[in-house]
Amino acid sequence: MPELFTDRRQGFSLAPFESFNLARHVGDDPVSVDRNRAFLTSMVGPVQFMNQVHGDNFQVIDSYSEIDPTCDALITTRQGLALAVMVADCIPLLLVSTTVVAAVHVGRKGLQNAIASKVIDEMKRLGAGEIHAKLGASICGRCYEVSQAIQDEVCKTHPDAYSLTREHTPSLDLPKALITVLVSQGISYEASPTCTLEDTHYFSYRQHNITGRNAGVVWL
Repeated sequence: MPELFTDRRQGFSLAPFESFNLARHVGDDPVSVDRNRAFLTSMVGPVQFMNQVHGDNFQVIDSYSEIDPTCDALITTRQGLALAVMVADCIPLLLVSTTVVAAVHVGRKGLQNAIASKVIDEMKRLGAGEIHAKLGASICGRCYEVSQAIQDEVCKTHPDAYSLTREHTPSLDLPKALITVLVSQGISYEASPTCTLEDTHYFSYRQHNITGRNAGVVWL
């Protein structure tokens, strides 16, 4: 199944969104964002984005809509319809099979509300056989510092999320915890080793606060 992950290079946006920002909600010039989205469309065809809210809702779609659905995962069985998830430190999770694909937004809240598992269950209900997961670049366990209370809360249900920063303060390793979830469900995976905070080729909310969004895109 075709898929791609974007970074911040080769677009039209100006600082602090330079240059391939795909998000309309971050304060970037709408004309620049539209040019970036048009360039993406020229590569992959119609791309459905979503209005992400760190929830656990997904939508199954079979046609492109100008109105971005409010959810944190998109699923389709329709060939030629690309699905996009936007991130700037969270995990862009693409789930692929021969008949069903999904784009999933997995941050700390997404991990806790089990959105990936819910999407996998729906893909199987729609007839997906073997499912393969691709995790794009996201913030790493050394960089995602959190309070002790948040670390304790997440690690109660996802112990593999436990991590420490270089200064030995509490942090979370979301990719490691998500991989544990995927493996427990028999899902094969590939995971990018790139940290969005450490690699300047990627947008990082933790690094810059006001910044653009990278995307993971998948289609049948």
